[in-house]
Amino acid sequence: MLFEGTFIEIDRLVLVRVLMTAVLIGFMLAAFRSPRIIPGRLQNIAEFGLVFVKEQICDEVLGKESGRKFFPLIATIFFTVLFLNFSGIVPGLNISTNGRIAMPLVLAVIAYIAFNYVGIKKYGFMKYMRSSIVVPGVPPALHVLLIPIEFMSTFLLRPFTLTVRLMANMLAGHILLVMFFAATQFFLFDADNWMKVFAPFSLLAGIAFTLFELLVILLQAYVFALLVAIYIGQAEHVDSH
Repeated sequence: MLFEGTFIEIDRLVLVRVLMTAVLIGFMLAAFRSPRIIPGRLQNIAEFGLVFVKEQICDEVLGKESGRKFFPLIATIFFTVLFLNFSGIVPGLNISTNGRIAMPLVLAVIAYIAFNYVGIKKYGFMKYMRSSIVVPGVPPALHVLLIPIEFMSTFLLRPFTLTVRLMANMLAGHILLVMFFAATQFFLFDADNWMKVFAPFSLLAGIAFTLFELLVILLQAYVFALLVAIYIGQAEHVDSH
């Protein structure tokens, strides 16, 4: 641990986060340092990811005009989540920095500020708030129940669920991988001879779950970015609530 006992104390998880952020920046700089009409391998991979975010998230949810406007934000969130998740299966790192609440919370707060800013800028504060929490076409007596529910759902639960969904999935995956590979080490080096027969099974289970965790890593990046796009789209059209 660096700077232990000071207000800038840095542990292993923060170092991994800094490393993966540097890898992301380096990857993008290398991919687009000298862009070519016929892309090389890195440029091709980077363009595939960017096109996926643009077409499958931004354009699909927000439409082409709004999708183009919010593409930089949503793409940044997508690749940040993706690369920070990916450290969970990198040998020697073996932990997703999104498995602790700090980074998921930061990303959720950015999303929260973004979609509220979009709604307030377009409609003004009062109209945006009213349209967000007042459900039209229901008996007036139900507003006593529905307004607090809508307020909690829109302004309290959204950042909470964004944070917890990402953190919980990555933390659970990390714990399971640790269990499988720790069991393999135990069976090989510490268990009785007759128990060593279980080592190949726990190793194969760990490898299989690593492949599954790769799918989860991609899925969580997609879901987080998709939800941000949905919340921005709802804020843009809150008057049609």
